[in-house]
Amino acid sequence: MLHASKEKNFVAVTSVFAAVFLTSFKLGIGLWTNSLGLLSEALHSALDLVAAVITMFAVRYADRPADEDHNFGHGKIENISALVETFLLMITCVWILYEAGERIIGAKVIVEVNVWSYIVVITSIIIDFSRSRALMKVAKKYDSQALEADALHFQTDIWSSMVVFIGLIGAHLGMHYADPVAAMFVAIIVSAITYKLGRKTFDDLIDKAPDGLHEQINMIVSKMSDVTAFHDVKIRVSGAIKFVELNIHVERTLSIEQAHAISEKVEEAISSAVKNAKVTVHIEPETNE
Repeated sequence: MLHASKEKNFVAVTSVFAAVFLTSFKLGIGLWTNSLGLLSEALHSALDLVAAVITMFAVRYADRPADEDHNFGHGKIENISALVETFLLMITCVWILYEAGERIIGAKVIVEVNVWSYIVVITSIIIDFSRSRALMKVAKKYDSQALEADALHFQTDIWSSMVVFIGLIGAHLGMHYADPVAAMFVAIIVSAITYKLGRKTFDDLIDKAPDGLHEQINMIVSKMSDVTAFHDVKIRVSGAIKFVELNIHVERTLSIEQAHAISEKVEEAISSAVKNAKVTVHIEPETNE
């Protein structure tokens, strides 16, 4: 557990430093060249920086063990951090679309494209690719929703940077509408990611069971010959932990020790098949009806 916490914290902290560098680099070159595409990318990276900082603290807090006031642990903080990141992405979309619209229907803005315009975009793509891979690897390893959301931010940057790169080429060739149009494509990409992230976050916060997990648990328990029946399978997710509760029926002639052993077999079977599952089994005697 300690090793997992250190690995998650390390990848979160390094992502903060990466976001600081990219935000500063894009903002400086964007102001210099007057490129809305680069400025929109700078704002995107700035919000990524905020998201990375939120993720860093969320990962640290979520790893705290359960206590008297938080019986199911502190994992929900990861879901809350993802919700905040969703709102940040929504703000990005609105601002980019507004500014792009102003430049398309308003006065023409000349974009000064130089070698640094291309360098900052290429550098961004390389760093974003590296960070997204590192974050997603650790996120999947430890089933961390906060790190997965952060990885999603960096993945979004890769695609939006590619669009901005195309826009810069267009502006360099004299097609000045290419830059604001590219910025609008950035907003569309970010909107799609925002919807996906927001929907998943909302489902987790209202304790919606992960897709397919009910069916998986039903299949596991139904194959256990010692369980005569089962019902009331309940699942809730808190951070990386999946809390599973269910009632099983066993033969009423069994001793307490025998019935308890069956419940332990059920818990072990589910825990082995479902990653990061904490299983609670309630035992009921089988009726004669």
